[in-house]
Amino acid sequence: MANPAGARRVGVFGGAFDPPHAAHRTLAEAALRQLALDVLYVLPTGLAWHKDRPLTDAVHRLAMCHLAFDDLPGARVDRREIDRGGPTYTVDTLVETQAQHPGAALFLVMGADQWLAFRTWRRWSDILRLATVAVANRPMAESAGSLPDLASVGLPFVPLHLPPIDLSATALRTRWRNQADTSGVVALVSPAVARYISEHRLYEAP
Repeated sequence: MANPAGARRVGVFGGAFDPPHAAHRTLAEAALRQLALDVLYVLPTGLAWHKDRPLTDAVHRLAMCHLAFDDLPGARVDRREIDRGGPTYTVDTLVETQAQHPGAALFLVMGADQWLAFRTWRRWSDILRLATVAVANRPMAESAGSLPDLASVGLPFVPLHLPPIDLSATALRTRWRNQADTSGVVALVSPAVARYISEHRLYEAP
């Protein structure tokens, strides 16, 4: 990834982005603003160790990330986790980012669902040593509008305050697959991402 000159506050925002949707974009905007980041790297995952389903081909997820984030000032889509061999681990990405931005403050941006499972992550204690974890403080899609208990993890973090968005990539894929008229879901992704999904026939029922 390129090293923006003078970047002192650097964010790392990884995920499957299958597809990147409105909640991802809102979280990226909130992280850039609330953490005063100089740059936010958006990293679609390669081989996700924690996913129990096959991901959409990385070529498509990377292309959709560019469509979803390239117009956001400060955000940079990065393909390093796709190109890395073997399972994708966040700690490896943070070590590389620290080496490229010596002396910079690193922030790992994530959703509440990821944070609640954080103690299962590979070398999570090293992650906390390398970066400040910033967590989206908004209701999760399955929480019926209630805020998750982020403090229950018992580890340090900073909250990112977002408006309620009842949306997950899993629900979006399901809705896209189960209805012939996709007008109800295209508003949940950017117009460019919606066109890409339609043109490449992603998430259609087999």
